[in-house]
Amino acid sequence: MAISPRVQELFDWLVDGAPGASTPMAVLDRMNPSLLEAGIPVDRVVALVRTLHPHVVGRRFTWEPGEKTKVAEATWAMVTSPMFVNSPFNKVTQTRQELRVRLEGTDAGGFDDLKELEAKGFTDYVAMPMLFMSGTTHVISAATRRPGGFTDEHLEALRYVSRPLARVGEILAMIRTAANVLGAYVGRDAGERILKGQIQRGDTESIHAVIWFSDLRGFTVLSGERTPTQIIGVLNEFFDCQVPAIEKHGGEVLKFIGDGLLAIFPIDGKRDAAEQGKQALLAAQEAFTALDALNGTRAARGDGKLAFGVALHEGEVAYGNIGGANRLDFTAIGPAVNVASRIEGLTGKLGKQVLVSEQLAKQMTVTLSSVGEFELKGVSAKHAVYEPTR
Repeated sequence: MAISPRVQELFDWLVDGAPGASTPMAVLDRMNPSLLEAGIPVDRVVALVRTLHPHVVGRRFTWEPGEKTKVAEATWAMVTSPMFVNSPFNKVTQTRQELRVRLEGTDAGGFDDLKELEAKGFTDYVAMPMLFMSGTTHVISAATRRPGGFTDEHLEALRYVSRPLARVGEILAMIRTAANVLGAYVGRDAGERILKGQIQRGDTESIHAVIWFSDLRGFTVLSGERTPTQIIGVLNEFFDCQVPAIEKHGGEVLKFIGDGLLAIFPIDGKRDAAEQGKQALLAAQEAFTALDALNGTRAARGDGKLAFGVALHEGEVAYGNIGGANRLDFTAIGPAVNVASRIEGLTGKLGKQVLVSEQLAKQMTVTLSSVGEFELKGVSAKHAVYEPTR
């Protein structure tokens, strides 16, 4: 069957790596109008591409004429729902075969979402597998309102274009997966730096930041009373009180150090120490609110309360790669991190939830109360510390 010159041009563009389109949305925004220009009556195109992420199983891209491609994330809960289990996408994923359903005067193949399309005036639907070299199956679908649906020539053109689209889609998915995995393990900003080439040992830069250091109290005793699996469960609940709050307020979680957490709130031209210190305090407040809720759940199941302290300090840190020749870590180190760690050690001794260093307190506009001056292990001079005024 002959392929029209316009479809061939689109095919060649995809084979060349879709130059000028660096995102899946840009690819679909260029590809689908080109299909229309070639006489392929696509009135709705939806792609579902799986990804590797702790919470998101994939992304759904939806394009309709005259609109930009919309993106929605599919969670693990969504893909186990009855609606998805009985969907064309799931069937194509499982069978790795094309699915074509005529919608005019039919039961829409028994698929509820296709019945919705029929109610909106769509006449035909086709879903095609995009087979990645990794062995995973992803799906691209097209629907039309054309009376009589797609012709054989239309379907052949869609199949023809879907082949190079799968290769482009896999490349873009791999880039996103790398960003997702790095972001999950080393943090969003650190992951972006690594992907941009900051991978040499000693690749570091000095950055100014508000430093957050927190630690679970009574962890040694807890470790002696629980199995390793149980301890991991406790730590996951504990960190879940903090990480969302830190990220919500612009912080970057750098490292989990046993039962400790190191994060930074970068100070730059847009965000000064006063603002970042305020955001860190707001994050701490939300983290302790989450802890109260967690402790309520733990009490209901007969578990003891958890407690932790947070220290906030401000200063310069060396941010980048350290480690051995073949094993690197992306982190922040320096005297300011050490001071934050030592101040956190005071929280338990003084029975305080949050302590702020004098260096940071002097720059903040929120009201803080002096707690006193204290010697810090490994730090020469005494340090004054403050706490938020309730």
